[in-house]
Amino acid sequence: MAGFPRAGAAGTIYMYKDPRGVMHFTDLPRSEDYTPYCTWPDSNQVDRGRILSLIRTYSRQYGIDPGLVQAVVRVESNFSPTARSKAGAEGLMQLMPQTQQDMGVNRPMDIEDNIQGGVRYLHHLLDRFSSLELALAAYNAGPARVEAHGGVPPFPETQRYVRKVLSVYQDYSAKTREYVQSGQ
Repeated sequence: MAGFPRAGAAGTIYMYKDPRGVMHFTDLPRSEDYTPYCTWPDSNQVDRGRILSLIRTYSRQYGIDPGLVQAVVRVESNFSPTARSKAGAEGLMQLMPQTQQDMGVNRPMDIEDNIQGGVRYLHHLLDRFSSLELALAAYNAGPARVEAHGGVPPFPETQRYVRKVLSVYQDYSAKTREYVQSGQ
């Protein structure tokens, strides 16, 4: 059953879209057709404050808005340090094995190692591409695909990913502005 989602993984809902377009959801997938839809950690497994602190630390180090990194983490893993995709991406920022190697990530399920490598990779992509949208598309589909297509690749998953990260980022930015304006 390699590649098959672990049945009953705490905090994971799986989704399958059948040929008629009907979406099915379960926490106990019975086939490889199901993919993780959303994941959340058990409340005692993750120190969200530590995650946010590390996001701020490494965002500052690499000159990236922490709200953007937080949006990527939210969309990639829903703050689950043990998230693992069918494609092999791991950890909070869902780093693929080659990206882990390129960014010096030795322990992808370690919160700090994963965030540091993910923020470093995002910084690299933001420097490489002319826009945030292209950098996010490269984070999802890979830089070579963005370059080959001369823009955001025509993959529905990548297009949804870019829209979702930008939407979550905008929400985080709006909440930050409200917080600052309220003088809290």
